[in-house]
Amino acid sequence: MSELLPWTAAALMGAMLLLWLLSLALRDASIVDVWWGLGFAMVAWIGLALGDGWEPRRLLVALATSAWGLRLGGHLLWRNHGAGEDPRYAAMRRKWGRHFRWVSLATVFALQGSLQWVVSLPLQAAQSGVHPEHWTLLDGIGLALVCVGLFFETTADVQLARFRADPANAGAVMDRGLWAWSRHPNYFGDAVVWWGLFCFAAAVPRGAWTVFAPALMTFLLLRVSGVALLERHMDRRRPGYDAYKARTSAFVPWFPQDPSR
Repeated sequence: MSELLPWTAAALMGAMLLLWLLSLALRDASIVDVWWGLGFAMVAWIGLALGDGWEPRRLLVALATSAWGLRLGGHLLWRNHGAGEDPRYAAMRRKWGRHFRWVSLATVFALQGSLQWVVSLPLQAAQSGVHPEHWTLLDGIGLALVCVGLFFETTADVQLARFRADPANAGAVMDRGLWAWSRHPNYFGDAVVWWGLFCFAAAVPRGAWTVFAPALMTFLLLRVSGVALLERHMDRRRPGYDAYKARTSAFVPWFPQDPSR
C-alpha cells in the first residue's frame, strides 16, 4: 500500500490544482463539488493499475467506486447546470474579495483534495492487499451495502427532482417516497456506500484500520456538509418543516411517527 499512496496523493493534488485554475477562469468554485465523486473514481482506477492486490477485488473496488462517483458527479453537474456559483462559495468570494483565489486554493481545493486522499484509504488498502486471493464474506457484504446505498441515493434524488419539477409543489416539503422514511435518504445512501467500500478493505490483512475513513465520511454527512447544513436552511425556508421533522427520522430510514403520541 505504501507504494500506492504517493501516486494517489500526487494525482489528487494535481487534479485539484487544475480545477482551481479552471475555477479562476470560470469564476465558479462550485466545480470542485462535481469533482468530489470523480476524484475517488480516479483513485480507484490508479489502484487497479498500480496496486498489487488480488485482481478481481481490485477491479470490483474500481467498478463500485466508479458507479458511486460517476452517479454523484453526473447528478451534481445536471443539478447545478445554469445555476451559477454555489451560495457558499459566492459568500466566500464576497468576503475575501481579491484574496479569494488564494483562500479558495487552500480552504476549498487543497482541503477537499486532502480529504479525498484520507477518505480513499480503504480503497487503496483493498487494492493493495495481496491476500486472500478469493472472495470472502466481507466482500459480499461490501457489494451488498454498495448496491443498497446506490439504490437509496439514486431513488431519493430522482424522487426529489420529480417533486421539484412540479410547480404545484413550490415551497412545499418533500415527504413522499423514501423521504417519508428519512429526511435525508440520499445522504444515508452515501454513508452506506462508504461502509460497503470499507468492507472490501476489511477483507484483506491490515485493512480494518481504515475504519476511520467511513466514520469520517458519515460524520461529515451528518454534522458538517450534509444533514446539519441542510437542516438549518430548511428550518428557515420551508413552512411545515418542523412538523416533518417531528414525524420523520433524520437519517436512518424508519417508520413515520405520530407526533401526537
